[in-house]
Amino acid sequence: MSLRNHFLQHIAQTSPSPIGLEMARAEGIYIYDTNGKAYLDMISGFSVANIGHSHPKVVEAVQQQAAQYMHLIVYGEYIQQPQVAYAKMLTDLLPSFLNCVYFTNSGTEATEGAMKLAKRVTNRSQIICFNKAYHGSTQGALSIMGDEYFRNSYRPLLPDILHYDYNSEEAIAAINSDTACVIMETVQAEAGIVKPNKEWIAAIRQKCDEYCALLILDEIQAGFGRTGSLWAFEQYDIVPDILLLGKALGGGMPLGAFIADKKLMDCFTYNPVLGHITTFGGHPVSCAAGKAGLEVLLDGKFIEAIKRKEALMVELIQHKAIVKKRSCGLWMAIEFDSFATNHAVIKKCIEKGLISDWFLFNDKSMRIAPPLIITESELTEMCRVVLESIEEVMSYKV
Repeated sequence: MSLRNHFLQHIAQTSPSPIGLEMARAEGIYIYDTNGKAYLDMISGFSVANIGHSHPKVVEAVQQQAAQYMHLIVYGEYIQQPQVAYAKMLTDLLPSFLNCVYFTNSGTEATEGAMKLAKRVTNRSQIICFNKAYHGSTQGALSIMGDEYFRNSYRPLLPDILHYDYNSEEAIAAINSDTACVIMETVQAEAGIVKPNKEWIAAIRQKCDEYCALLILDEIQAGFGRTGSLWAFEQYDIVPDILLLGKALGGGMPLGAFIADKKLMDCFTYNPVLGHITTFGGHPVSCAAGKAGLEVLLDGKFIEAIKRKEALMVELIQHKAIVKKRSCGLWMAIEFDSFATNHAVIKKCIEKGLISDWFLFNDKSMRIAPPLIITESELTEMCRVVLESIEEVMSYKV
């Protein structure tokens, strides 16, 4: 049997029609299939590969750490240099009371840990979250997912969860003395790149302070420069009580984290002891890779160029078939009239060597989120191919 047949038979399928490309290697902004064809990764592995694929410094960090030690006991007993060094680096880049890191295996698990911490700190159960929000797919994270289509088959889910529209006044009014936390993406990803109104998110922060509720900001996709600043919340002049990270956090290796003040995090040490534990979270190889990846991102000054690249992308991607464009840094949603049009354009892009996808809660919009290391000339070529793909699809529809 071919590798494709083994894939279909032995790997759990989450959609009826996977992209199905057989990949051989990846380097920089490109992925190469087994025939040697290069594909520009226009979604960066869903924002995991912010510095591109297989960066030599990240590969070297992985190899060196794997040669020293891999899994020991991740939490509770041993002091491990990769964890400590990465946590120190992250907290040095954050406001002073985001000073304690709990590493997890993924962004979803960071969500779960943060929800538990909010309940433990406040002794409340009510969680306010948002429609068209995505924070992961485990049962707790699914409970706060903002789409009933994906939730419905797995009920009953967590009680005391309230969903509101993003940017709505109703969400602000709902925060009260029963609220444990408000959890939200600083920029909504799977809704198709939806930014908050600055005054609205500031009012959310103020209302949380008024009622001693925690504000949890999910920057699992938005963090690490994607929006044009290292952390997206910096653009809104607020600071969360808990910050969720993942995706690019591991430099290509699996890693997530939630970050809070140590006074809050210490609630996990008693009543009960071992209030939150994980076997592989903060794996030393992942932490070494993540730290190396963040060093590459900062040393290369890639973030400083993001807004300029965003402006170039917005300027170049112009077509009468585009209903709407939404962008935030090197992150764009191109909305068409229907899923059928969007799917056809994405398929055409893949044929031409560009990997894209749609958004979970906005299937009429095509995702563009290339590695932050992409040059302006590469970005210009990418935009040219996108427009060419749109034009060919629209010519078929005439």
